[in-house]
Amino acid sequence: MKALFSFEHLEVWKLSRAFCNRIHLILQKFPDSEKFNLISQIQRASTSIALNIAEGCSRSSFKEQARFTEVAYGSLMETYCSILLASDFGYLEEEGFTELSNAISELSNKLNALRNSQLKRANNTSTIKQLNN
Repeated sequence: MKALFSFEHLEVWKLSRAFCNRIHLILQKFPDSEKFNLISQIQRASTSIALNIAEGCSRSSFKEQARFTEVAYGSLMETYCSILLASDFGYLEEEGFTELSNAISELSNKLNALRNSQLKRANNTSTIKQLNN
């Protein structure tokens, strides 16, 4: 499928999309009793990561983009906390937990790098504007 928008070229967005797909597959094994509780919460949080990266890319300022990357990071941490709880409740085997934890660690590093880049570019843009005045 051909990429239509800039966010589709970001490695962190591609990883977040794959992560979300993996989460959804794993959640199918959770008990039905969690359908409107933990399953729903994890689905929303994990989906929010990719959505906020995409929405941030639509913003015109790097500062705004960085804010959406922060929100994506917050959703990632919410997902992590949720899988910790799922593991505590016995819904997630150690192998699945380890797999998801490793993916979360990688996404965390990439989101932090993206945010730092966006903030650096925002600061550089501010400096250039000040020099031009």
